[in-house]
Amino acid sequence: MGSYTFFEEYNHEVTDELKNNFSEILKGVGEDVTREGILNTPERAAKAMQFLTSGHCQDPAEILKSAMFAESYHDMVIIKDIEIYSLCEHHILPFFGKAHIAYIPDGHIVGLSKIPRVVDVFARRLQVQERLTHDILECINDTLKPRGVAVVIEASHMCMMMRGVQKQNSVTTTSGFRGQFEKIETRSEFLKLISSDLA
Repeated sequence: MGSYTFFEEYNHEVTDELKNNFSEILKGVGEDVTREGILNTPERAAKAMQFLTSGHCQDPAEILKSAMFAESYHDMVIIKDIEIYSLCEHHILPFFGKAHIAYIPDGHIVGLSKIPRVVDVFARRLQVQERLTHDILECINDTLKPRGVAVVIEASHMCMMMRGVQKQNSVTTTSGFRGQFEKIETRSEFLKLISSDLA
């Protein structure tokens, strides 16, 4: 069994360095870093940045390995509407949305909570949506070795909504398929199921 740890503590040296950097950035945009509302912002921003990029310190494959179980189930397993919050590496602005993930086991299943944790590990890095989709797909495929994996991500990007083209209603969709999901009938079943409300 593998092991992994949650990101729970802040490196004081890193926090102090980032705090100084954020203070300089605030000064650079014309802020008064001594006023009450801004006084503790550099430290808060330093801690936030460490948390939002904490995925670099974790091994997503170990998360899956920590809860893999031998099982003879061979039908599709879908976890949909997994919330995603990440930072675009181009502007360090958030993008957020949902991931829909399916796999077809081949001798092993994985604890259901581990797949959203894998999503979080990859999302808590400076990212682009295309690579985020690929990273999640390949991690599950390489570690669990299922008969097939499918990943679809739908996200809104603040770099498009707040600046640049300023298109508030745009949504970006990316997808990846391996194994049995490369067959049109299996892929179509997955896409139908993630689009329907079964409740």
